[in-house]
Amino acid sequence: MSSNNAEQREIDAEQAYVDAVYERLDASAKVAQSLVVEGMARGHVGNEGGLVERDAMVYQASLRLSALNAAHDGLVFGRLNMLDGDSRYIGRIGVRDADREILLIDWRAPAAAIFYQATAQEPAGVIRRRVLRCANDKVIGIEDDLLDADNAPDDLVVIGEGALLASLTRARDSSMHSVVATIQKEQDEAIRAPSRGATTIGGGPGTGKTVVALHRAAYLLYTDRRRFESGGVLVVGPSTVFMNYIERVLPSLGETSVTLRSLGEVVDGLRAMRHDEPIAAAAKGSSRMPAFLNRAAAAPMPGSPTEFRYFYKDDVLRLDADQLARIRRNLLSGGKRNRAYLKAPAALVDALWAQVAGDRALEKGEEEFVETVTTDDRFVDFVEDWWPPVEPIDVWRTLPDVIDELARGAFDAEELAALKASWQIGEPSIEDVPLIDELRYVIGEVPSTGGDEDDVPKQLMSFERREREDRNDRFRSTQSIEDDGFAHVLVDEAQDLSPMQWRMLGRRGRYASWTIVGDEAQSSWPHPKESAAARKAALEGKPEHAFRLSTNYRNSAEIYDLAAQVAAVAVPHPDLADAVRRTGELPVHLTVGATELVDTARRSAREILDRVEGTVAIVAATDRQAELAEQLADLLEQHPERLRLLDGLATKGLEFDGVVVIEPDAITAESSAGWRTLYVVLTRATQLLTTVGTTDGWLSRI
Repeated sequence: MSSNNAEQREIDAEQAYVDAVYERLDASAKVAQSLVVEGMARGHVGNEGGLVERDAMVYQASLRLSALNAAHDGLVFGRLNMLDGDSRYIGRIGVRDADREILLIDWRAPAAAIFYQATAQEPAGVIRRRVLRCANDKVIGIEDDLLDADNAPDDLVVIGEGALLASLTRARDSSMHSVVATIQKEQDEAIRAPSRGATTIGGGPGTGKTVVALHRAAYLLYTDRRRFESGGVLVVGPSTVFMNYIERVLPSLGETSVTLRSLGEVVDGLRAMRHDEPIAAAAKGSSRMPAFLNRAAAAPMPGSPTEFRYFYKDDVLRLDADQLARIRRNLLSGGKRNRAYLKAPAALVDALWAQVAGDRALEKGEEEFVETVTTDDRFVDFVEDWWPPVEPIDVWRTLPDVIDELARGAFDAEELAALKASWQIGEPSIEDVPLIDELRYVIGEVPSTGGDEDDVPKQLMSFERREREDRNDRFRSTQSIEDDGFAHVLVDEAQDLSPMQWRMLGRRGRYASWTIVGDEAQSSWPHPKESAAARKAALEGKPEHAFRLSTNYRNSAEIYDLAAQVAAVAVPHPDLADAVRRTGELPVHLTVGATELVDTARRSAREILDRVEGTVAIVAATDRQAELAEQLADLLEQHPERLRLLDGLATKGLEFDGVVVIEPDAITAESSAGWRTLYVVLTRATQLLTTVGTTDGWLSRI
């Protein structure tokens, strides 16, 4: 029998089993759908108990239905032939037959662990491990690993060269895929580590850190669903591009209850997309920033009145700037700014009453005085102007106006200029989001008075207040500070986090377990010691368990050999992984004149697009992005699904079949972390890499 016929017979046999699993999956989906319908019907019984019962039933049934639907594509992906003659099928979720017998084992279940942990050296009772490659519900290929040849039956068929090597040659598209079928032993150990404390996953580029961390999130939800689903799992990545790239992984693993946020979206209600230039970004992320923000949060809003005059009977009562400042300090000493907002009127009235002459005080009394003053529109308007309840975005907008006075030497002249220029744009950057979050906690939330004023229609507000409300609606947090916490926080590309970003995440993980993924050689943050101290503070003494992934599955050895030389320039002792495959394709380096640069880059990208099946990236320094987007618009429009133009930071965590790097020397010169950024860029390519520049100084350094 030919090998092709043997493979087809095996595929047909596996297809019959897969069909049976899908039949049960469809039956389960119909049951879940009927429960949703039944639950909705119970809401019409007309009493509160019926509504509660309906909501609970619909919620649970909808969760089940979402999980079943998300797992549909490639549901069955593995089979184990055991020494005792048993066969175990492994999949994205567990499936049972009508008699409750197991048809498919959830990949997260303990019984599935040996699918990833068994090796030829330690087969653990596994004779053959088979990976089923499926397109939706159709088996299209098989890859086998024979782990125990000595005990294999004579008629056991072994197909292919092994699942891992087969997966390494797959073309990359615009989404990250789960690797449940090809997880290796060291990766599986990190995935199944206990949930307590902080689990750190390190290793060089292409070792699978991100996808392992995402599988770990799915595993934790499976093993302790009540804790992690009720408390929530937060996954944080460096950019919106990256989060879009990974968003399919968790649903494909059977999990739809995870919150995915880029660093610009961690605070509810904010969605920052742009990065600041390096000087402003470093200053905003610095541990010098909180002290300045505290002072800014306590300061009067620009334009606030500096005195108050009130005519009472024959007396002129006056509060000057010093008296108002003293009242402000006393109020702030008792609590956060917005909490003190309700106490401000009483504090002002007390200060005014103290000025009322003795005879006059005896004549009318304090009670009448308080009633007269607090119902006077002049006093009400003054209080609103002097101590208004503020949103964090209100204070953030004052920063360029107050930094010279309140920074107190924390920032040098170059940093001050960069900060002001950034803030005067008027839209928060990604680096501003932790600052706004800091202000949320410093100024506190506006307490509810329980009256109608909490919902004042905008048409009844003063013009100034209405204008402020309209301007702030886009930047207002949509949830309370008390709701910020999660049960588990997963941070990817953690080496890039600034101290301020660690503070922001620390608030969300105060009572959480953590998964932290990173590689110091790829760090774009220029002050690693400062960041390390902030990370330690965020974890609040939680025990750490470290795992290192040592094998680079992404890059060809030819590409990684070049990148490793760049890493050696970037950091003294980089954590270099072992690339597992050679392709014979060396990186191509082209040095051209300035007038030829764009045309050469365009031609190189076309050549790579013709040679690979998947995605291609053109990468250049940040300050060239707008210009190149215009110059390469025709090429980008011709290949919208396959070709991307990105700067170095935006490539974090992504991978492409081919990469064209424009002006590597400009990337290394872009910031103090430029060499580390170039290392990241070079390691995005899985098959083909071309660099194009008007200079080649970087090559002479390696």
